[in-house]
Amino acid sequence: MGSLVKKILRGRQRIETDRIIAFRSHWGFRSEYCNPARGNEKGGVEGELGWFRRNCLTPVPEAESLASLNDRIRNACLDNRSRTIRGKQMTVSEASEQERASLLPLAEEGFPFEEVIYPLVVDGRQRVKVKTNWYSAPMSPGMRVTAVVGPSRVEIKYDSRSIAQHERCYGRGHQILDLEHYLDVLEKKPGAMANSTPLAQWRAAGRWPACLDRIWRELEKRHGSGGGTREMIALVRTGSASGWPRLIAAVQEALRLGVSDAAAVMHIMNMPDAAQRKQHAIALAEELAQFERPMPSMDDYDLLLTPGGRQ
Repeated sequence: MGSLVKKILRGRQRIETDRIIAFRSHWGFRSEYCNPARGNEKGGVEGELGWFRRNCLTPVPEAESLASLNDRIRNACLDNRSRTIRGKQMTVSEASEQERASLLPLAEEGFPFEEVIYPLVVDGRQRVKVKTNWYSAPMSPGMRVTAVVGPSRVEIKYDSRSIAQHERCYGRGHQILDLEHYLDVLEKKPGAMANSTPLAQWRAAGRWPACLDRIWRELEKRHGSGGGTREMIALVRTGSASGWPRLIAAVQEALRLGVSDAAAVMHIMNMPDAAQRKQHAIALAEELAQFERPMPSMDDYDLLLTPGGRQ
């Protein structure tokens, strides 16, 4: 396992990574390795892992997210505490409580799962290399930044301020680029946006629905190729600031109305929805009710126009 061991030496000897040395030093335990390709030397561990895989992970579970999968596995582990292992007289939970008295107390502070890497230099393509992959960072080339690497996320920081977050890639040599990080460059060179790698990655990830392409084509018809793309970039900036669901809903409404202007899309996005408009109208009606006055009667003035009327 590369995250634990740098090099396998003869027998049970290993050169460990700095992270695992820090991890076991924090929690106060000693590593014990078996001989290479000799899993039978820790048969009890292998047997329990096999039992759990067969009973809790077969068939392969499906989940909406990693968090929901972790919740499912944690619940399975908690349920397993009531099991009695063959040949034992007590449950897993009872054996755990009996063993707890012989264990050292846990450290008061937890061990951070994230690995901090500094310095990383932003290259000419506004990327930083984190381990084996490249991640976009909205900074000028040559700037030094910090990467906080977690199990599923990579966060780029500058001067202790978060400037980018990416889903972690476990491949090698991949580029993970965010379109929002390149808007300033694309605004100067709008012709490069259509075939750009960040946009292609957004399309592949489902972050660029077909309605955005439709409004983009309409904007180009109205403002020309360069001007239409700049208008589209303005909409992307709005979506980044105000939320993509709101922008997509406004674009769909603009297309339904036959509108092809970025300012009109932003106006639709900033309008309250039907429920909010109704609620606002009711509140406004109640507020204005205090100013209601009965219409004046002009009957007495009509008497002045008749002979013998009041003097």
